Amino acid sequence: MDRKLDPSRDDLPLMANTSHILVKHYALDLDVDFESQIMEGTIVLFFESENRFGKRSSCTEETCQSEAIEARTVRTPEPCHIPGTSTRTFSSKPGYSDFVICGKGEKDTSGKDGNHDNWEQASGISSSKYCCDTGNHGSEDFVLVLDCCDLSVLKVEEVDVAAVPGIEKFTRSPKLTVVSELRNQIVRELVTLPADRWREQLDYFACCSQAPGCGELLFDTDTWSLQIRKRGAQTATDFPHAIRIRYRTNPQGRSVTWTSDQSGRPCVYTMGSPINNRALFPCQEPPVAMSTWQATVRAAASFVVLMSGEHSAKPTQLQEGRSSWHYYVTMPMPASTFTIAVGSWIEMKPETCSSNDLAAERRSVSPSDADSGCVGVCCHMDYPCRFQNASAAIQEIIPHRVFAPVCLQGACQETLLPLVPPCLSAAHSVLGTHPFSRLDILIIPANFPSLGMASPHIIFLSQSTLIGRSHLCGTRLCHEIAHAWFGLAIGARDWTEEWLSEGFATHLEDVFWAKAQQLAPHEAQEQQELRACLRWRRLQDEVRSSPQEMQVLR
Repeated sequence: MDRKLDPSRDDLPLMANTSHILVKHYALDLDVDFESQIMEGTIVLFFESENRFGKRSSCTEETCQSEAIEARTVRTPEPCHIPGTSTRTFSSKPGYSDFVICGKGEKDTSGKDGNHDNWEQASGISSSKYCCDTGNHGSEDFVLVLDCCDLSVLKVEEVDVAAVPGIEKFTRSPKLTVVSELRNQIVRELVTLPADRWREQLDYFACCSQAPGCGELLFDTDTWSLQIRKRGAQTATDFPHAIRIRYRTNPQGRSVTWTSDQSGRPCVYTMGSPINNRALFPCQEPPVAMSTWQATVRAAASFVVLMSGEHSAKPTQLQEGRSSWHYYVTMPMPASTFTIAVGSWIEMKPETCSSNDLAAERRSVSPSDADSGCVGVCCHMDYPCRFQNASAAIQEIIPHRVFAPVCLQGACQETLLPLVPPCLSAAHSVLGTHPFSRLDILIIPANFPSLGMASPHIIFLSQSTLIGRSHLCGTRLCHEIAHAWFGLAIGARDWTEEWLSEGFATHLEDVFWAKAQQLAPHEAQEQQELRACLRWRRLQDEVRSSPQEMQVLR
């Protein structure tokens, strides 16, 4: 579907065929090159096919029937990459006409999105109006469709997970003689390991991502998607459940911004909108596609790599003046929430550290402590959940770090650093257990288009929040902290309902901030009424000055 979209009018195309196959885990291995302004490397995708997740699917019978009725051929794609030819050329050999792409009106029924506090950009990611889905059509090969834009895909191959030492314990049927079926069985068992074996699962994902390839796969790209198939694999169940994609980003790719920080040093960070992360790595964008991930990122030793991750990563020194950083996430999240920032950031430390802060650090809770005591029962998919962790339930202040360019060190120490503990404590007093085990806060470069953005384990804040007194910084910090619950741990059914997350976060920023200031009840009430009045007047002004079509949610 090579169409030009108008961000002010058109919705972001969601091309991935999530009704048939879901990515359960991404393993990224990337090099960051600031001279060429590209990231290059590999991503390994581990899948679960429809025969396993179909019973857990959130789509209704009516929805599934309508999807089947709407399936139709929409185009004949351009020639596919043929293994053995140059990675930059496409074959025009006969016989490719059996590569059929089908489209449907996919309904995203669950999930979360990164919280981008910029309505003009968020409105461009509001529905799945343009979708593509591919299933089994008679004797045709199954086609995996991934959301992909502004990427140069160099090679796609099946991963020989059976070559990993010790992996044989995931083979339930030793009588399997078809090697491809054996590999798929291994992946099926691996992605469904129970939550208490998360560490073992993560280690095997890492080992499998380094396993050798066992055959290149056919692929084709267009403006918005990457389509992959294996000859003879006619269903999602037959399709390889572990594939490796070698690719590089584009300097003009719309998922990342290459720029300079306030000190004039080069940096790069994920914008998230207007096209989410599909220009950073091939992925499944619909919020229904919930996955975990791990990433190894290498950059020059002078740079700091921050990322969505459950631990505070430390660099591993490599040869030739480069460092490697590794992060992982065990809570399944939409691919759109993956966040990365690479730059010459400086960690801002308070001049003095209070005893309360030290106690909070000692009470740090990692996923490995998930069996130390349970409080309540959750109804979500199985993963190491902090809401079931008694130790996490009493952790008022999660471990946190603040990063910024060196020129903003004074402003951060004066304005931002003192606010983080009371704001985190206030959030805990209202909502209880923090959904994420730690938090990084980054003062983002000046070209960042909004006041803040919340992602798993990391918050971007605009430098504008450091100006003046602490009120603006405090309220914005409370707003982004609230998104850990509303927008990340809990999300709208699809992106057209993202206003719900923003509504909760906007309400809670006043509640959190009043508690962080330790205001008396009547003072908190007066402050909230004043802010509500200002918001109402601002909304009235926006309605009067906005075209009618901009006043209606699509």
